[in-house]
Amino acid sequence: MKLEGIHHITAITGDAPGNVDFYTRVLGLRLVAKTVNQDQPDVYHLFFASEAGKPGSELTFFEYPGAIPGQAGEGMVHRIISRVGSEEALDFWARRLADLDVGVQREDGSVRFADPEGLKHELVVSTADEPLVAEHPEIPPDFALGGFDGVRAYSNRPERSAALLERVLGASPAGGATWELRGERRGSTIAYDPSPGIGRQSAGSVHHVAWGTTAAEHPRWLERLQRAGVPSTPVIDRYYFHSIYFREPSGVLFEIADDAPGFTVDGTVEELGTRIILPPFLESQRDEIEARLTPLPDPRARSSR
Repeated sequence: MKLEGIHHITAITGDAPGNVDFYTRVLGLRLVAKTVNQDQPDVYHLFFASEAGKPGSELTFFEYPGAIPGQAGEGMVHRIISRVGSEEALDFWARRLADLDVGVQREDGSVRFADPEGLKHELVVSTADEPLVAEHPEIPPDFALGGFDGVRAYSNRPERSAALLERVLGASPAGGATWELRGERRGSTIAYDPSPGIGRQSAGSVHHVAWGTTAAEHPRWLERLQRAGVPSTPVIDRYYFHSIYFREPSGVLFEIADDAPGFTVDGTVEELGTRIILPPFLESQRDEIEARLTPLPDPRARSSR
């Protein structure tokens, strides 16, 4: 039983309209779901991903309007690493980001930049797995972002995490303080860097990292965590997938999420991101919920006019 790399990464924004603009217009991802934090329904939960909204490409954000800037620190993810298909793609992104006034570092084998709220990103060349890309009129498909390669987190004692990663989650050491979680279809890494100190979780910081599995194997992961004595939540039905949450020993909040039923449970692939979707238990509160949320038009409808 192996985890299929990163399912999704969830971060925090204080500016939903600006967040949508950056991740759709600049980075070319598709807004595949406008929904809410099911534990706090007055908070947006926005999902950006590949054209079909597949696990492995889903970067999500909780919006807390006006949230102060966060700062990654001990036990927090500080960089999200995404894949592109070639060095030519890296050159394309270095030019595109610079042309759009995004500060960018083009280094050997990578491109580094941050979103407007300071969330750090890196692009690397990787063709290990199927590219999960979205369509964008200004970004050639061969250069589009292709899903997650991994994350980097801060820990001054990463060896604390080794036993959980290797013996419980089935990760393989990948050199230094880096581990790979790879299944039959996909894989991703988590690497640890020395911590700069205590962080602050707010706008521009990562909330949690979700590792992927199948709907059939998801309950077995809860059993494995329980046998290993790892404190966790029970299986939580998120309607679009199922979740188990726990903290690994360095402090990073992990989730194990399954692959069913996905966002098309509410409509077709073509309809993804066009309206606010809610799980059935919140549907009776739709009018009240929508009245509290900032209107966010479908960015594709806006760009097609």
